[in-house]
Amino acid sequence: MSRPQGFAYTRHADGTVTITHHGREATMLRGPRATRFLAEVEAGDPQLVMARWTGNYRRGNERTARNHPRNRR
Repeated sequence: MSRPQGFAYTRHADGTVTITHHGREATMLRGPRATRFLAEVEAGDPQLVMARWTGNYRRGNERTARNHPRNRR
């Protein structure tokens, strides 16, 4: 499984955080969620943290699910 890439975040003066993926806004966090996100980014791998917070990450079973007889059409 490849590592996520292309994520960036911007802190705004009003305390909000905008997470972008390849230049497009993926999500905006406000209040305690923004604070918790910033703490996680500083403690871990920023790309993995942003992928998890936006829900844009692979689970590793996509190929298996695509080849299942129930999903073939």
